[in-house]
Amino acid sequence: MKLNPQLLRLNRNLIACCVISALISAFVAQMLSEEESYLNTTITIMAGYAVFFGFFGCLFYLDNKKRYQAMKPKLIKKELIKLASSFGIGEIVYLGIRWSLMFYFLEIEIEPFAASLVSEAIATTFYLAVVSTVLKVTKAY
Repeated sequence: MKLNPQLLRLNRNLIACCVISALISAFVAQMLSEEESYLNTTITIMAGYAVFFGFFGCLFYLDNKKRYQAMKPKLIKKELIKLASSFGIGEIVYLGIRWSLMFYFLEIEIEPFAASLVSEAIATTFYLAVVSTVLKVTKAY
């Protein structure tokens, strides 16, 4: 099996951002422990998204800056559309799993910190699988 270095680098960045996002989300969830479960879940996920996309945007830019400078604009646009669609499908899966699991865990009175970390780990696993699969199917990488 041939490993694609660009896909490996992308997955490395995704995992790094997910870890940072998970830790900050868990902290936010614990801070909001007195709030209703649906509110805690929603705000925690929003905070996680802000952190994730902030870090991922920086890492993606740094990893691909030289590569995109050498590419034709048409190819860049085509690749970015494939990436966006892959991430979009992954985000739908992630959000559905993450929100429902975290809400459920909070409702059965698991500590918010633990509920956030466990729901993040499960949702991220599915997210990475979906994004990697879609990127391979669309031949983006």
